[in-house]
Amino acid sequence: MIAPESPESIIHTTSTLDHLVIGCTDLARGAAWLERFLGVKLSDIGTHERMGTHNRLLSLGPDCFLELIAIDPGGGKPFMPRWFGLDTIDVQERIAQKPRLLGWVARTNNIDGLSEKTGGILGGTHAIARGDFKWRITIPDDGYPVEAGLIPTLIQWDVPIHPCQRLVDQQCRFEWMEAAHPNPAKIRYLLGELRLENTLILTATPPYSGMTMCAYIRTPNGVKTLMS
Repeated sequence: MIAPESPESIIHTTSTLDHLVIGCTDLARGAAWLERFLGVKLSDIGTHERMGTHNRLLSLGPDCFLELIAIDPGGGKPFMPRWFGLDTIDVQERIAQKPRLLGWVARTNNIDGLSEKTGGILGGTHAIARGDFKWRITIPDDGYPVEAGLIPTLIQWDVPIHPCQRLVDQQCRFEWMEAAHPNPAKIRYLLGELRLENTLILTATPPYSGMTMCAYIRTPNGVKTLMS
């Protein structure tokens, strides 16, 4: 008897960087800081009613973007702890002074298969919509990014159009990301399972010393570094 094909064998799984996530405590002040830092303008405000957050975006080319996100003070109560750890004391302390890199999101065509392959550590898969954009996204039950954001959130867009297609190209481009972790082999293994090998340059830190991450963005004013 022939065993049924697994989703992995049926679907040619692809994964790639979709967007960077920058957190701030107040969207207006955060946007003013980020626009000064990068020397470009962000998009208009978008809202996520189910999560009680709002954001502004910046194109980083034809297929990835930057998202500045904050708790929406006028939004409703989220259906679960807010994504990217925005409800946690740790994240709130980190973004109190200025916007910080909270993590990244990887786009895939097989979100269910990859979530299963990684043992569910990415959290549940939730359907979210904003306007005519619809997507599925992984969110840990406590909302906190996996490995402090070094392991990406997965997203699968359920519409043919990508947000980048509606963003003004201001000649900003993603260059690379790097991170430090006490056990980089663990991160490399998980990224490999997600088909994201070599997306993140990793170095080792002493045990119990924590994790750091930064992303480099080429702008019309030179390369800028966004740090966690």
